[in-house]
Amino acid sequence: MGGAMALTLAALAYPGMLGLSTVSSSPTRVIANTQWGPLTESDRDFVVKVRAAGLWEYPVGQIGLQKGTTKGVLTASKHLIDGHAALDTTCRKVAPMLNITLPNLASPQQQGFVSQLKSDTGKQFDTDFANILRMTHGAIFNTIAKIRSTTKNSLVRALADQANDTVLDHMTVMEKTGLVDFDQTLFQQTTPPKLPDSDVTPPPPAAGQPEVVLTPPPNATSTPVDIDGLAGGGAGPAPGADPSPSPTVR
Repeated sequence: MGGAMALTLAALAYPGMLGLSTVSSSPTRVIANTQWGPLTESDRDFVVKVRAAGLWEYPVGQIGLQKGTTKGVLTASKHLIDGHAALDTTCRKVAPMLNITLPNLASPQQQGFVSQLKSDTGKQFDTDFANILRMTHGAIFNTIAKIRSTTKNSLVRALADQANDTVLDHMTVMEKTGLVDFDQTLFQQTTPPKLPDSDVTPPPPAAGQPEVVLTPPPNATSTPVDIDGLAGGGAGPAPGADPSPSPTVR
């Protein structure tokens, strides 16, 4: 992989790959008590990150189907579209239940990834595609595990379960392309530069703007979480729960 790729990764890599830095110095601060359990700053930020991930990786999958030159890249592109469509469906179901505002655009950093891949061609596209996406998925993998192991909110927990499976699948298909430079990718993943919040935060949706929907492919194999079943199977509101949660939202 050439010097241009290394410089791009150095400029864009960041541990909050899926798009949002926490606004509070205490990510464990409870911002709402809901019937599905308390919702913390970290929980809310995670739901937004999942949404932001799909807003750039889904279109990158579409680009990959057009520009990929190897079977591995084409397969990985299909997995991006399939996985993020299902994950986004779950996310869009969970968010209004928890009164979380979702973005309609990815962060400027994530949009930068898309712009680079749009400008790439041939073998360079394949290489950048595999390495950027392996890096970003690797960076968020530990974050998902932390949310899954610490959240007390059953809806966030269900989303984290699905996100874990999806990200692991996407990491695996990137590796199967045979194009991942592990030394460089893991270095960029674990030694990221510090970027301003404005670069890693997706903008809020414009007032009255229709919600962007990531349409599942005709041959979809990934399925969203049955949130209706999960929500209906609870034992009712937790003690002290607000009937209509009102967390601080972006």
